[in-house]
Amino acid sequence: MNKIPEKLINYSVYREGAEWLGTADVELPSLEALSETLKGAGIAGEVDSPVLGHYAAMTATLNWRTMNKSQFKLAAQKSHALDFRGAMQVFDAGSGTYEPTGVRVSIRGVPKTTGIGKFEVGATTDSSNELSVSYLKIEVDGERIVEIDQFNYIAFIDGEDVLEKVRQILGQ
Repeated sequence: MNKIPEKLINYSVYREGAEWLGTADVELPSLEALSETLKGAGIAGEVDSPVLGHYAAMTATLNWRTMNKSQFKLAAQKSHALDFRGAMQVFDAGSGTYEPTGVRVSIRGVPKTTGIGKFEVGATTDSSNELSVSYLKIEVDGERIVEIDQFNYIAFIDGEDVLEKVRQILGQ
């Protein structure tokens, strides 16, 4: 029967695999392929042609409720490895039951912006970190779904690393 993914039950943020960072909302990176517009003989108009396995700059933003030590650890000018480990709620239509399943997003990135936030009585500070992301991996129920590693020529999506042959051609 159908298993319908419904929502994220909850998640936690970890740094370097084990250090729990606290509570933050995260805006995850988008995958936007680099492309070149083709036109000319044999083409009726213009076509945006994506570059195989190459993506535009990716960013991730963590929004904190209040200023905290974790926010300023992520301000250090070095690469940070972050894991967002979540539990998704899945409805099993056959049994009529809910099942939690794991989802994990791992990123590596360097800080671009550290928003200190604001002070307002009785309100959150709305502090934030924005990271320039060069590595992204998504796992659902323990299965690797996406892995983009811009420095190591890896672009794995839906079971295929489209840059594998490129690495071979380049001698890597």
